[in-house]
Amino acid sequence: MESNVGYFSAIVSFFKTGGFWMFPIFVAQVVSLAIIAERVVRLFVQRRPNLRDTAKIFEGDIKKGNLDRVLLQARSLVAGSPLRNLVESGVQAAQNMGGREEIQAKMDEVLVKEQSKVEARVEFLAMLGNVGTLLGLLGTIVGMIRSFAAISQADQMTKAALLSAGVSEAMHATAYGLIMAIPAIVMYSVLQNRVNKINEDMTQAGLRIFNLLGFHYESIPAKKTKKASSSKA
Repeated sequence: MESNVGYFSAIVSFFKTGGFWMFPIFVAQVVSLAIIAERVVRLFVQRRPNLRDTAKIFEGDIKKGNLDRVLLQARSLVAGSPLRNLVESGVQAAQNMGGREEIQAKMDEVLVKEQSKVEARVEFLAMLGNVGTLLGLLGTIVGMIRSFAAISQADQMTKAALLSAGVSEAMHATAYGLIMAIPAIVMYSVLQNRVNKINEDMTQAGLRIFNLLGFHYESIPAKKTKKASSSKA
């Protein structure tokens, strides 16, 4: 218990020594940690780059022209699944016989929307990392200006103490700015790499579905006609 109190007191003392600019850096740190936590859950826990393999389950039915079954299979996936949305948009366009261009346009529209969800808020980490560094630098400059302004009007006995206090404030602001910025920039790179993998997986899964629909949907009416003719015979 005493160690916790001592640790808390050390943090309070650290903030007091660093001056006003410690608080904007703290706000930037809280925001960056919230973004990191939310994006880690979304990109590493809730989403995995496996859509390309999952898309294989639709291949047989698309080739057979069973688009109603494909639609049912897609809707059996988890609500909000990118693959579900991609397959639904492509199959519905194919059922409307709008042509390959319409299928591609509908699927591209969904793909862009899903990719924007994956990329959301990740770019802010790079910005917050830069802001934290700049705020620390600003705190350093303000601290040095304040210390030199103070010693210019002080007597010989107090100059050393004032200069020491000003330098201490400047260094604390710099240190905290770096403490805040380094994790934000590192996690930006980690999350951006994950975003690229997930987006690539979604693109390949969407392309696989489009190729199947684009090269087989025109034969669907012919297959149905052929099947109807053979049944009549």
